[in-house]
Amino acid sequence: MSVITKKQILEKIKKGEISFTPNLDVFQVQAHAIDLRLGFTFMIPKKWHLTPHGRESLDILNFDKVNNNYFDVVELEEGQHFDLLPGEYILVSTLESMKVPDSLMAVLYPRSSTNRKGLSLDLTGIIDSGYEGQLTLPIRNNTQSQVVRLYPGERLCQIVFETLSEPVQARKSKYHQTDIIEGIKRENGTESSLILNGKIRELKSEHKITLE
Repeated sequence: MSVITKKQILEKIKKGEISFTPNLDVFQVQAHAIDLRLGFTFMIPKKWHLTPHGRESLDILNFDKVNNNYFDVVELEEGQHFDLLPGEYILVSTLESMKVPDSLMAVLYPRSSTNRKGLSLDLTGIIDSGYEGQLTLPIRNNTQSQVVRLYPGERLCQIVFETLSEPVQARKSKYHQTDIIEGIKRENGTESSLILNGKIRELKSEHKITLE
């Protein structure tokens, strides 16, 4: 397998082989990776529930990502943020829904800036060929006393595409479907200004990638 470069990624996007919804902006495309942005859905695991037997704990190992009874679901709007408490573990969605062709697979990595904020992105690994949909990512605040503020639209993780020796039959997945401000500002002033003011639509519309 070999990693494909920015030029190859953009060619495949232009041909419709790889797709992202909403479309990528210029800040997301790296030399050989794509940065994904944080979405608006935050799922906070519940610790217990009532059953016929009484108050029972909820085992996180048995969580079903599509079972909202196991989570408090927070849907933010543009301009809002989410304070992740010390030691807190949640699930978040990516802003982008993506499609991976049968000839490629992708590998997910946390961005180094995510780690520097005291966050761990607990699910890193393979995105199967043929996958379609948003990604659901477990994230934890590893600090002991610092609240980490998360902004929908900020770049959270990155994916690297790798070619397969031959196309494979896609396996259908059931999931198809702490000064953070300064950290964002150091990356790009224009981008951070739009994110911190909740202007995600403006970011995506005014900074579209030109596929030449």
